[in-house]
Amino acid sequence: MVPPAESGTSASDYDYHGNKHPYHLVDPSPWPFIGSMSAFVMAIGAVLYIHADGMSWVLILGFVGVLGTMAGWFWEIIKEAEYRGFHNPVVQVSMRYGMALFIASEVMFFVAWFWAYFNASLFPTVQIEGQWPPPGVETFDTWDLPFLNTLILLTSGITVTWAHHALREGNRKHFIQGLLLTIFLGICFTCVQAFEYSHAAFGFQDGIYSSTFYMATGFHGFHVLVGTIFLAVCYFRARAGHFTPEHHFGFEAAAWYWHFVDVVWLFLFISIYWWGR
Repeated sequence: MVPPAESGTSASDYDYHGNKHPYHLVDPSPWPFIGSMSAFVMAIGAVLYIHADGMSWVLILGFVGVLGTMAGWFWEIIKEAEYRGFHNPVVQVSMRYGMALFIASEVMFFVAWFWAYFNASLFPTVQIEGQWPPPGVETFDTWDLPFLNTLILLTSGITVTWAHHALREGNRKHFIQGLLLTIFLGICFTCVQAFEYSHAAFGFQDGIYSSTFYMATGFHGFHVLVGTIFLAVCYFRARAGHFTPEHHFGFEAAAWYWHFVDVVWLFLFISIYWWGR
């Protein structure tokens, strides 16, 4: 029921939810619960996969749940931004803070793997004869596939910046072209890393070097894959006419994430592929 008009206002100034502020209060959604449960199942599946032979159906089930969560949750946010007009300038400020905090949490996630790697490499134990890399470990050539992937990822950082500037200048053609090039380079990076893994001289369970190597570079590769999906969603949204020079936080957040992935890879390349060799 609409409340009666007060002095200086009319009944039309009220909405049925009583909102008298510029903030967007999201509706109840099942996706946070579904997403957390799917991620938990996927983590359990990954543990089972590591300790058992063959692909775990639990891992597949969790991965499908995560993909479904991304699709459903993305669609809800797209509707809020493009069709319902909920993402006004005030809301976009809070979303930028949220994205910055999310990236900060991701930084700390990778700090853990760097900590494990440097702890093992700077203070090698007697079990590996006080050497790093441990005796018998055949590392990758720094200036072969790792350097190629570095060039690919740095180039993708340039193309996504080009796309961002083109969008801000209202050049949709160059925006879409830069976005498509970035997606292509992201796929190339993933393929090169998969090829590199297939030719590794050590497995995941072959000691402290292989474990820290695969955890650090593998999680980065997973983040590249996620970032590629983010940019692919932005590409199809751009083809559908979404994003304007003044209203494009969805793409901006994906670009921030992609630059974060670039920077992490530089630290991985320098510390693991170059210094650690």
